[in-house]
Parts: sequence; structure tokens; C-alpha cells
Amino acid sequence: QVQLVESGGGLVQAGGSLRLSCAASGSIFSSDAMGWYRQAPGKQRELVARIAAGGSKDYSDSVKGRFTISRDNAKNMVSLQMNTLKPEDTAVYYCNTERRIGSAVAVTGWGQGTQVTVSS
Repeated sequence: QVQLVESGGGLVQAGGSLRLSCAASGSIFSSDAMGWYRQAPGKQRELVARIAAGGSKDYSDSVKGRFTISRDNAKNMVSLQMNTLKPEDTAVYYCNTERRIGSAVAVTGWGQGTQVTVSS
């Protein structure tokens, strides 16, 4: 199991920026992907961005061009730079790790979540 601790959430006005960070420890593999998900009240958890061990990145359409995911493999950390924030970005943000096992992908850890609130 991988332990993940997020930091950097908070309250910001629309148009502002925040940077989230997540530190991983435990049974993390260098080949694990790392990602950010978010869950708004009354909605399902959704993928925000994911970065593979080799550096390839995926973003949800709603954040493309505004958010940037990055990772530091030496420190087992993943970050999410969020710019031009909108009220609809308000949610609890979670980081996770994912591992490919054969043809399947398994989630190996979730963080406790950090609240991001964007005021209009």
C-alpha cells in the first residue's frame, strides 16, 4: 500500500492560482502513475490529470490549458499547478497512485484529500 499526503488547498478568488502537492511513501514503484482526482458535493469523483512514470500526461477537457501536472520521481512527489481557477473547480482534490498489473490498472493508494474553494 502507498501512503499519500496532499497539501496546498485553500480559498482563492476566481482567476487566481493554487499549487497542490502530494508526497508518497510506502510501497511505491518507480513505474507507478500518479494522478489527481476531484470530487465536488453531490458529484462523482473525476480524473483531473494523470502523469505516467515516463512523463506522459493526460488532462480532463475541463482543465486543459489551465492546470499542469508534474512529478519528482526522486522525491516521490506529484504536484498540480492550477491557474485561472473557476468556481466550478471547487472540490476536494485527491492524489493517487496507479500500477499496471498485466492488462489491468490497480489503484495502490489515495490521499486524504485537500479542499479547494474558488469564490466568484
